[in-house]
Amino acid sequence: MSALLSVQGVAKRFRGLLAVDHVSLQVQEGSVFAVIGPNGAGKTTLFNLIAGVHKPEAGSIAFAGERIDGLAPDAICRRGLARTFQIVRPFPHLSVMENALVGALLHEPDIEAARSAAADVLRRLELWDKRDQQARSLTLPDRKRLEVARALCTRPRLLLLDEVMAGLRPTETDRMVAVLKDLNRNEGVTIVLIEHVMRAVMALADTIHVLAHGATIAEGAPEAVTRDPRVIESYLGQADHPVGALG
Repeated sequence: MSALLSVQGVAKRFRGLLAVDHVSLQVQEGSVFAVIGPNGAGKTTLFNLIAGVHKPEAGSIAFAGERIDGLAPDAICRRGLARTFQIVRPFPHLSVMENALVGALLHEPDIEAARSAAADVLRRLELWDKRDQQARSLTLPDRKRLEVARALCTRPRLLLLDEVMAGLRPTETDRMVAVLKDLNRNEGVTIVLIEHVMRAVMALADTIHVLAHGATIAEGAPEAVTRDPRVIESYLGQADHPVGALG
């Protein structure tokens, strides 16, 4: 079975610093794949390589069987791979609906069809009642949901989520987890997420990939990875620090 996303030995340097050190991973369609690791581990740089923000200096990236490394971000998005950003970036002076429309118009040239598609996504993410508000007036949880909504409006097969639960309270995290489970299980969207909130990672992920200093140190099922001594030492803390207490 071929992977929906295949990353093979990608590397990226910034001013001599090896930010991503020949990382490889395979993401199967319909799965939830988590990338974790300490700050500065290269997680967001890896996302930027996949999404076309940067071109890898070594290795290759394929999506749905097609090489995408070297393509522009909009070309990659048109193929069905969308992403959110660690720092949410709505268009602040546009309404919630207008922000969603920006994504929907990628595949819907008719404005009314795009508006209908955007409305469906906003309802799913509990933003419909705020559709006329300017994005800058939203709370952090609502801005996070809008970031996901705008990406979903592009009709992705695969969604890259960069810390969409950072800064959320536990109840808000649980709501976001429920939304992502629904998207994955009922809508068939494959999800790759960078996340520090381990309660969310453990609730969502089928596979966890761990980076440290730009390199892979572990990959596997959540229960196994979170008990790997290398992962505990580099990221999760002391060996007697229970995973259930994290996040």
